Amino acid sequence: MSEVLNKCAVAKAAAAKLATLGSLVKDKALLAMADAFEANKESIKEANRIDLAAAEKNGLAGAMLKRLTLDDAKIEQMADGVRQIAALRDPVGETIEGYLRPNGMEIRKMRVPIGVIGIIYESRPNVTADVAALCLKSGNAVVLRGGSEAINSNLAIARLIRQSINSEGVPEGAVQIIETTDRQAARELMEMKEYVDCLIPRGGKNLVRTVVETSQIPVIWHLDGNCHVYVDAAACLAMANDITFNAKVQNPSVCNAAETLLVNQKIAADFLPGICKRLSDAGVELRGCEKTRAIVAGLKEAAEEDWTEEYLDLILAIKVVDGIEEAIDHINKYGSNHTDTIVTQDYSAAGRFTNEVDSACVFVNVSTRFSDGYEFGKGAEMGISTQKLHARGPMGIEELTTYKYVVIGDGQLRGV
Repeated sequence: MSEVLNKCAVAKAAAAKLATLGSLVKDKALLAMADAFEANKESIKEANRIDLAAAEKNGLAGAMLKRLTLDDAKIEQMADGVRQIAALRDPVGETIEGYLRPNGMEIRKMRVPIGVIGIIYESRPNVTADVAALCLKSGNAVVLRGGSEAINSNLAIARLIRQSINSEGVPEGAVQIIETTDRQAARELMEMKEYVDCLIPRGGKNLVRTVVETSQIPVIWHLDGNCHVYVDAAACLAMANDITFNAKVQNPSVCNAAETLLVNQKIAADFLPGICKRLSDAGVELRGCEKTRAIVAGLKEAAEEDWTEEYLDLILAIKVVDGIEEAIDHINKYGSNHTDTIVTQDYSAAGRFTNEVDSACVFVNVSTRFSDGYEFGKGAEMGISTQKLHARGPMGIEELTTYKYVVIGDGQLRGV
């Protein structure tokens, strides 16, 4: 039996026990997990240093190196996220709705775990902690398959997870990690439809596309994060300046960073010089449309492909638009249905934007960087789903459940 098959089978067996595990046991296990991360920071960082050294030697890009790095702050955030998840209401067993039929039957729609969740991910070793905690709280077993660039970090974190949660009564096998770095293992995981109920890829476009096109298991995914900031004619320009800067510069290597700035032509001449200088001073390469370059000299010309690009870097495309209608049309044409924000003091403009922009997350006067499970109060996330079936936006514990119908009667028989 291969490693992948064995671990998927073990996870399947554990999932049946996890589905009925009490909230108290799960929460104690999560708190033990968080404590273990904090108590073992040095061992986690030591494993991470091995991965970083290998990644630098192999020429891994700067954005990927940043995602790979674990320092004290990130480990603390991992632990804090797990504690937040422990503090959340347990969704398993919740009655979503209940009603009585005319014949006396009581029908209950009840929330239940999905079963076994498979995760294929790259670079970010904190994903190992996030998804294990989310799956445990939602009553799911998980099979983790991280990238080879983070193998030592992932194994160190997974070892701490297993030790801490098993000591608190969580069934053995609830958290499985595939230790081989052979790419064939990922493809084998995509074929485990007998054992795995749902597959979630987290990583670059090539990884996600490969999983979507290859998997025999239902996939929840987002392909990329081409996020927009639209500065409306009625925007507070100081607020717009701060939101744009934060959305692009605070962490440009993540999927909720802004990649395109749209500016209403009525305020473009007042707004663009200031924000462009601020962004340029921060090292951002600016690519502008013809109208933008007429206002701010020296910018690189934006090509058609810039409007669809997820840079994940200090690069920003800028376009001056006639008004909110053109902004909405641009976002719906070129965007990735991830996260888009409007900066405005006009209530009707905000309402139109939120109603007509077809994205998983639509914001008003908020940086796109808040599109995140941790910031949404979910503790962590499985990812940002840009699909429309089952889950959309930051995926927390409720998005990792499904439901079943429980019908209670007293001898009803169907006559027709």
